Amino acid sequence: MASTSDTRPPIDAALVRRLVDAQFPQWAELPLKLLDPAGSDHVIYRLGEELSVRLPRHTGAIGQAKKEYEWLPRLAPHLPLAIPVPVGVGEPGYGYPWPWAVSRWLDGEVATVETLAASTEAAVELAEFLTALQRFAPGDIPAASAREDLTGRPLADRDRATRAAIAQVGTASGAASGVASGVASGAASGVASGAADDAASGAVFDGAAMTELWDAALSVPGWDRPPVWFHGDFHTGNLLTADGRLSAVIDFGELGIGDPACDLTIAFTLMSAESRAAFRAALGVDDDTWTRGRGWALATGLNAYTSYAATNPRVAAQTTRQITEALIG
Repeated sequence: MASTSDTRPPIDAALVRRLVDAQFPQWAELPLKLLDPAGSDHVIYRLGEELSVRLPRHTGAIGQAKKEYEWLPRLAPHLPLAIPVPVGVGEPGYGYPWPWAVSRWLDGEVATVETLAASTEAAVELAEFLTALQRFAPGDIPAASAREDLTGRPLADRDRATRAAIAQVGTASGAASGVASGVASGAASGVASGAADDAASGAVFDGAAMTELWDAALSVPGWDRPPVWFHGDFHTGNLLTADGRLSAVIDFGELGIGDPACDLTIAFTLMSAESRAAFRAALGVDDDTWTRGRGWALATGLNAYTSYAATNPRVAAQTTRQITEALIG
């Protein structure tokens, strides 16, 4: 998730129409409809009934279109849930500076805590998805060190920013706000505006507990097995459901090879304590990897919270839950 201070090009329907018509004339007659909200990395338009157009909002997302075009068609046959199928990569044009993508549209509703948190079945399905992803082994992949676009950042790279965020929103006494504890207990509805108000006013989480978890996540041994594939942004907003069941995983822009602990974030954005235990058991996660996963959930949650919570009640509620559940473990 990029900083809100990034310079972002203006993107509107007129620009997208011109780009599509010029570069993919076979789809020139298809209507465009803005998808809102669409996340922090891309502006997304539905193109007709079967396609979507994704344009990066900021520099941190500009390599995603080509990466997904290369890897998702190869991954799809090996995964138990649907994933996007890219059908084209557009080039810069009409003042828009970066590559952009056209993919097959996936029907479904974004997953919610209310729908899936208590479902051990969904938790096991997610564990099976990650297991299949980690086992993917194309024969022609070069060494991870030779593919910078597939090399994830180590957790330690987030140390300075995470400690700054802890200082910004952590309580001095360890008495976290009622908003945080309310979301942790599953009462996500009705607390979004309260979380946003607390984000504007200062400390809302247990500062000592956050520091203890962060220190632990950085001190445990790192991944000492062969590198495996990870999604890299595996949270509730990147899951789709149909008829109340998981149907698809989207947004593979952070796809990479290395330590899979970052994908454990889903356990803290979506699951209850019971379903989280089922997820961990099905995935076979050792203690050190679980601790690093909690660290990833804390760091990414704090990054999003400090960037967006004061102005976006939806993000405030989601990240409050994520941080608080990571502290619970």
